[in-house]
Amino acid sequence: METVSPNRLAWQRFCQNRAALGSGIYLSTLVLVLLVWPLLTAQAPDATSDTQFAAPNGLHWFGTDVHGRDLLTRVVYGARISLLVGAVGAGVSLVIGVLWGAFAGYIGGRCDSVLMRIVDVLYALPSIIFVIVLMTTLQGVFDRLKAAGWSGQGTATLQLLALFAGLGAVSWLTMARIVRGQVLSLRTRPFIEASRALGASHVRILSRHILPNVAGVVIVYLALTVPAVVLYESFLSYLGLGIQPPQASLGSLIAEGATQINPIRVYWWMILCPAGALATTLLALNCLGDGLRDALDPQAGPRRSAD
Repeated sequence: METVSPNRLAWQRFCQNRAALGSGIYLSTLVLVLLVWPLLTAQAPDATSDTQFAAPNGLHWFGTDVHGRDLLTRVVYGARISLLVGAVGAGVSLVIGVLWGAFAGYIGGRCDSVLMRIVDVLYALPSIIFVIVLMTTLQGVFDRLKAAGWSGQGTATLQLLALFAGLGAVSWLTMARIVRGQVLSLRTRPFIEASRALGASHVRILSRHILPNVAGVVIVYLALTVPAVVLYESFLSYLGLGIQPPQASLGSLIAEGATQINPIRVYWWMILCPAGALATTLLALNCLGDGLRDALDPQAGPRRSAD
């Protein structure tokens, strides 16, 4: 009888989940296409033409918009921005949430109480309203920078960084709570007590013994945080508070398509194509997160394989 390692067992569980495996393949293919797209076509996302409101055809697979721009190219570049915002926002959540939760859970006592009460107070604030107020306030600052002579690209970059910070600032709270709960259950385990008895420092105990044991839970929640941040960004861009022209995101493309809906003519491809790209990406990210949660479930128990 051969004992299967935990990592191999987790991989077997993940491969048995067809939805998660298919989502992983879809997302890997999507990221590859987004990275190599500039090499596949020389068409810029802002290149205009005389073929306004062209329906999907052999030349323009997703049709064109009000300025004659190829919608497929704009969806690809918009997906790059949306996924970048999701990845960076989840990364900010990872760093702040893990450090905050691990420190609170490991130190315990009054320090733990103070840190978690801060989390409770922040939880009481509606996160999306906080981000909307932040971006609305900063919008006036960006407008003054433009009036002072700043380039449009420079202010767009600053607004993107502000969006990163705002979305990351509201997405780490649950991560901190999850990590704290895991650390509280680990810090009294015999192997941690043995490390203390051998003279290991607190930093070494956290980095070598505690954090590796919470990595599975962190990875699962991180995978579920990315679609939440992407959805936040799309909502803000739809309201005009997120990504600003000349850049585009899936949310801003959906907003542009919604403005072209009228009783006379409905240019359905302008809203269906970016909305479909957003929906399939969010579905794949959520299925991937669910698959990782099931694969890394420590309650599943070990399996053995015959020689």
